[in-house]
Amino acid sequence: MGDIESGRVDNPNHVNFFEGPEKLLELWFRVPTSDEVSTAGVATAPAGAGTAVPTPPSGDLRSVPHQEWVDLLTLVKCTILSKISNEQTDSYVLSESSMFVSARRFILKTCGTTTLLPAVPVVLDLAKRYCGLAAIDDVFYSRKKFQMPERQLAPHTSFESEVAFLDQIFGGDAYCLGRMNGDMWYLYTLLEPFAPREASDQTLEVLMHDLDPTVMRQHFYKADGVSAKEVTERSGIGALLPGAVTDEYIFEPCGYSVNGLLGDAYFTIHVTPQAECSYASFETNVDLANYGDLINRVLRIFQPGRFSVTVFANHVAVCGDSLTSFADDALVGYKRKDKQYFQFKHYNLNFGHFSRR
Repeated sequence: MGDIESGRVDNPNHVNFFEGPEKLLELWFRVPTSDEVSTAGVATAPAGAGTAVPTPPSGDLRSVPHQEWVDLLTLVKCTILSKISNEQTDSYVLSESSMFVSARRFILKTCGTTTLLPAVPVVLDLAKRYCGLAAIDDVFYSRKKFQMPERQLAPHTSFESEVAFLDQIFGGDAYCLGRMNGDMWYLYTLLEPFAPREASDQTLEVLMHDLDPTVMRQHFYKADGVSAKEVTERSGIGALLPGAVTDEYIFEPCGYSVNGLLGDAYFTIHVTPQAECSYASFETNVDLANYGDLINRVLRIFQPGRFSVTVFANHVAVCGDSLTSFADDALVGYKRKDKQYFQFKHYNLNFGHFSRR
């Protein structure tokens, strides 16, 4: 986010253009069956450290050494800016978005021209070597349609290329939601996930475009201006999940990111404020019976001209079925343009696209 200049431009070919919509990967690992234990492997001491003594697999992704994450993100073409942790999750603010690591779940969300998918086989290897987690429970990869796909690097030059890359590893299903000539959203997930989780699992994303320029002014860096923490509090972002511990960053010359942790829940927001390509995303897995009020509060903060909403929910989600997780007509000041519903083996998905009335 920090490699873009502020100021108005007339077309996205200008140096000011930045691809805000993120690539989002979520991997769920599980304890391998007895047949898989023999192939799980163990980590050993580094070369030069004397006799290599096998380390028992931890069963926890958070035991992966920090330098391994640094090297992984170098492959993705981003860096770690800061980290906070609680008992359930390690949260990383990155130079291009965020990473969350918990015992069995790995989330990587990156924007711009990052190369996220080449990290997948590396993550699988790290989980196997350090954690004994040689088995995948479920996979989710999603993103919006790029504004300038020709700027992306392989394998992100097209969704077809991304699917081909993932199929070599997993063998899953690919979907396209939304209008072919509008705000399309892509999803890749496993054809046969292992087993349903018996704990509530639900995720909300709000992907916003055409943001209010006045609101966006606070997301431009000022040498003598407010801090990232002050932006979080003054904007209302800090009140979205009361009690959450936040970690925020303002980029120079513009851009803003924040991660928040509250127990086993997280939220993350990323803002590209330039008028020509303004975009903000909000994501959380907080267990709420209804997301309507939370979505409205997010919309009041950013005041987008148009946005998409996705809600994933499993069979025991607190919100129930994703289709009833919020009422379309309860989103104040906006009208629904599209709505699609999918039923997967262990999850259901509600996708909607909205514009200002």
